[in-house]
Amino acid sequence: MRAVVLHAFGPAENLRYETVPDPMPGPGQVRIAVRAAGVHLVETMMRAALEGVAMPPLPDLPAIFGGEVAGTVDLVGEGVDPSWAGRDVVTSAGRPGGYAELAVADLGSVHRVPSGLGYEAAVAMVVTGSTTLQLLDVARPVAGDVVLVTSAAGGIGRLAVQYLRDLGATVVGAAGGPAKVAAVRDLGADLAVDYDEPSWHKAVAEELGGRAVTLVLDGVGGDKARAAFELIADGGRYVTIGAASKQDFQPDPETLRARGITATNALLILIGRPEDRPRFEARALAETAEGRLVPAVQSFPLEQAAAAHAALESRATTGKVLLIP
Repeated sequence: MRAVVLHAFGPAENLRYETVPDPMPGPGQVRIAVRAAGVHLVETMMRAALEGVAMPPLPDLPAIFGGEVAGTVDLVGEGVDPSWAGRDVVTSAGRPGGYAELAVADLGSVHRVPSGLGYEAAVAMVVTGSTTLQLLDVARPVAGDVVLVTSAAGGIGRLAVQYLRDLGATVVGAAGGPAKVAAVRDLGADLAVDYDEPSWHKAVAEELGGRAVTLVLDGVGGDKARAAFELIADGGRYVTIGAASKQDFQPDPETLRARGITATNALLILIGRPEDRPRFEARALAETAEGRLVPAVQSFPLEQAAAAHAALESRATTGKVLLIP
């Protein structure tokens, strides 16, 4: 099969499109002919072997990245009902990696793709959608909240805006550049702002007309997170749901105590709850099939995985980045 292989940690150009042996399903596994595979920001960090950034352990090399896979079962392993062959499925645990034409997965990690849902939407939601729902479960937004979502045009941010809109919260979406701001506005955010503008947080305060932000869902980190934190009302909540800038931001503990603000890193909480993942994966797929959540995707051919990584790292993408064999 053809796959994208990393032989040495470093820049995106180190991802090489080449021929590798076909994987074979073992007992209790199925093999999937990949129709779409997801790309994660954390995979760009692992590829570059960044230091000082929280991420999973680096893989042994050579490595094929990616676990999010949607496609058709083309072969079943020992002990698997033969009727699985030919079914459209999606998984978050494809091996040796999703950046390939074929991947295998344990049957227990596989979901059938709901009727009417395409491969791209399914693979966009199996991790990004389920993660969004888990993060929101930690954040506990309510209808009366004024919620500021940073990185609101990203995969998680877009879904969070939709969820909060339907919940009845007042939604402020912050993103970089006019096109992304327009996309956030189209999602139904009450206010969409460009956080590449130096005084964006002041504009938010003015537009809210005296209403204070009660909840920040921060997906970017760094200086933009710091500016978002300044908008939180006393007694509000600051929840970390990502770090698109790859820069850390930690609210000052004394400020938190003095103003009664709670700060939660929802990502760390999710790491400690792996048993919740299958339930939220199924829920994300169902809510997408029923039209309540609509992911945005940006697709690259499999052989252009290096370009996909470069675009994701430069924050030039909107929504979920996919590779299509």
